[in-house]
Amino acid sequence: MSGHPARLDVRPPYYLVAFSSSRRPDLDGAAYARTAALMEQLVQRSPGYLGAESAAQGDKGITLSYWRDEASIREWKRNAEHLVAQQLGKEAWYAAYRTRVALVQREYGWEEEAAEAERDRRRE
Repeated sequence: MSGHPARLDVRPPYYLVAFSSSRRPDLDGAAYARTAALMEQLVQRSPGYLGAESAAQGDKGITLSYWRDEASIREWKRNAEHLVAQQLGKEAWYAAYRTRVALVQREYGWEEEAAEAERDRRRE
């Protein structure tokens, strides 16, 4: 993951889908990357989609996506092109994966840049 964690333009409650995976060592990296890019483009047009962030290390990866409601998540899961990618994942790309869905009721955070800007403002 690069930069800051995703900042959503919504306040809780919202839904989080955590997709963690272990990739196969023999996967076709170019095909995987093409499909991932296509899925990213498609999901951004999905009703109820709020954003995502991902991280990977070695063969392990996790993507957190954020959604307005469970109905939107179900619609994305049933998207025809996403169904093809899911099948490819099982057949060719993943040794294992796990999907978790959670309702986010509260969030909070801190950002160094914002804190520095506030300190600078106070000094003026």
